Amino acid sequence: MFDTQKSESAKPPKGPGVGYKPQHFAQIMDDAGPVTWLEIHAENYMGEGGRPLAQLAHLAERFAMSCHGVGLSIGGEGPLDKEHLARLKHLVGWLKPALFSEHLAWSTHETHFLNDLLPLPYTSATLARVADHIDQLQETVGRQMLLENPSTYLAFEESDMAETEFLAEITRRTGCGLLLDVNNVFVSATNQQTDPISYIDAFPLEAVGEIHLGGHDEDHDEHGAPLLIDAHGSAVVDPVWALYEYTIGRAGARPTLIEWDNDVPEWPVLAAEAERAAAALERIAG
Repeated sequence: MFDTQKSESAKPPKGPGVGYKPQHFAQIMDDAGPVTWLEIHAENYMGEGGRPLAQLAHLAERFAMSCHGVGLSIGGEGPLDKEHLARLKHLVGWLKPALFSEHLAWSTHETHFLNDLLPLPYTSATLARVADHIDQLQETVGRQMLLENPSTYLAFEESDMAETEFLAEITRRTGCGLLLDVNNVFVSATNQQTDPISYIDAFPLEAVGEIHLGGHDEDHDEHGAPLLIDAHGSAVVDPVWALYEYTIGRAGARPTLIEWDNDVPEWPVLAAEAERAAAALERIAG
């Protein structure tokens, strides 16, 4: 298990953050409104020099940063990519983010990379593999990481434990923290016809270091049942806001990110979403 006492983590940010998009750079630097921190996708900043890193350096002087990885395939059956790990270590060492996270998912098979974050069966074998990968990642980077719960569209018949049980055991074995994506909880619960409140009640909330909120697309499966897609291309819907308020009512205030990665709106729209998160956090603090 990773010794969190030797982690190089900075002090966690307070208040709402947003996923940083370069088209918003000037407006963020001029007036960020309620936004106190920014999150980047690690894979977009693994190059050497250039305008993206120069802008990121300016932002990091004024805002706490979060580094969110989407390409490590921490649940994959094969070993972690050593070159990817090295690039990630370099980026985290340079940026010194307040938060560092990865997905509970897999996206590689042999030499192929799949442009998706695919779910895993929750078994003892999967648990051991994911824990080993998290240990390797944390030791390499020298940081505690946060592991994000996935959005799912079906359940594996071979799973022999609940997702919340799996995540709790991962934190116990590795010392990692958790990133709780409330939209993912709502999406998964709708698709699998389970209760999102019961999921939050069973979640190891004491391990949560960050919360994500985002939009989803609505569709129907071949039987006419609701099917939600974790698309990150629209505003957070009211039922997800309600689930978020329930969550922070149970867990207390946590750094909260608005994710909007597709069909990215103008800055005022994104800032308004962050303002709504800020108001919810203030109510909890009060």
